[in-house]
Amino acid sequence: MPLPFLTADRPFEVASESALPYDDRDRWRRPYRPGPWRVGVAALVLMVASFVLFAVVLIAVTGSSSSAAVVLGIGLVVIAGALRLLRVGVWVSPRGVRQVGLLRTRTVPWARVGSVRTVQQPVRWLGMPRTVQGQALVLVREDRAAGDAGVLLTTASLDFLNRPAGFDRAADAVEAWAAENSRGR
Repeated sequence: MPLPFLTADRPFEVASESALPYDDRDRWRRPYRPGPWRVGVAALVLMVASFVLFAVVLIAVTGSSSSAAVVLGIGLVVIAGALRLLRVGVWVSPRGVRQVGLLRTRTVPWARVGSVRTVQQPVRWLGMPRTVQGQALVLVREDRAAGDAGVLLTTASLDFLNRPAGFDRAADAVEAWAAENSRGR
């Protein structure tokens, strides 16, 4: 009895846009997967959180419940930071484009989007002040000057570091969302 899920002898199936048949297109979605660097950093932060939570147990066993509560609060903040780090990125929906940062989130409705394009420019390396030459996906708003463009994605971010093909796919996906949703204006 052949097991088609374990073999390569079945015919190639064209994947639909969504792997899930019940996936709601009106929900906010990230048009790309988080990069291995982002997932690795989040995993390391969660590992640190596990040590902090183990320390909470040790402190609670020794009898200092107020200190255990403080360290528990620190552990919960570390876990929340790791989960927020995983959510950082660009999200799209028929309502607009949302740029989720570590501390703030900006949403621009498609009606205010002038253009979304890929440009070659100096980009910030891993979000630090140091810049390197790379590509950036920029969003130009209609209500702003053309020189005042917001950078959505870069090739030197945690998601696309050493993954130029992944950046190209993500940029194409966001540009396609912009083209599809800006037509109705």
